[in-house]
Amino acid sequence: MFQPLSFIVMLSLLALTAGAISVQTLVSAAKPEVSATLSVRNAGTWKSLDSGIEYRTITLERSEPSYSLDFKLIRFDTRQVSPRIISSSQFQLKSGDAQTLAERSGAIAAINANYFDEKGKPLAFLKSAAQDINRSLSKHALYTGVFGVRDSIPFITHRNDFRPEEAQEALQSGPLLLNHGEIVQAMPGLGRYSRRAVIGVDKQQRLIVGVTDTLLGGLSFAELQELFFNPRWQLQTPDLLNLDGGGSAQLYIKTRTLKEFISGTSEVPVVIGFFKKRS
Repeated sequence: MFQPLSFIVMLSLLALTAGAISVQTLVSAAKPEVSATLSVRNAGTWKSLDSGIEYRTITLERSEPSYSLDFKLIRFDTRQVSPRIISSSQFQLKSGDAQTLAERSGAIAAINANYFDEKGKPLAFLKSAAQDINRSLSKHALYTGVFGVRDSIPFITHRNDFRPEEAQEALQSGPLLLNHGEIVQAMPGLGRYSRRAVIGVDKQQRLIVGVTDTLLGGLSFAELQELFFNPRWQLQTPDLLNLDGGGSAQLYIKTRTLKEFISGTSEVPVVIGFFKKRS
């Protein structure tokens, strides 16, 4: 049967539109959402760098405002790698970047640690193996978590459950984002995007540290909680602590196969260093 040309054109347009919708649906499905404005473009995979050390990059896209960022992650098997709190004062320095403090201490990797004031003085509780730097446990709404080492085993806990006398070394930071596998309701500001640095302990007692590489924008606390809580992202750290972010956030690693420094815009007085255990 003869069909008018306009009817045929209309059918063609409908087919093209349906095809476009189908393609867009597939594209959306290929970018799973972390939040309403954040999706994962490439989830990455864990790649072994050395015995007990793995590296992964998660590439994310923000729709409003539009930008992309990489979330650089390192995972340490604590049977082969041990963390230590490194203070710049150990090397007669007021502050330093993560690379400098790692090289001075002999660490294979380092991430910035707790907050500090405008004079470079570390804030809240801080105890290294070498000395007690700040003995007072802060009750500020931000400093809800503690990272430390007890009986040579690293841990992350809520400040209310922390016993300073039991820790060989420890630092207070925050907010605590995950505690015993539960999402912690943090202080106001969950929706704000910023450059972030975090440390977590997974179910296998491996330490995971991560830093976002963008100076403008970044992740919210709620998005960090989603990434490390939801099994789909394959991070799953029952305990997760936010470290100092913004220009302080930085991460350094040097192994036989990789050297990388995600630098910040400011030096820091304290880092968490990671050291290979002697076999």
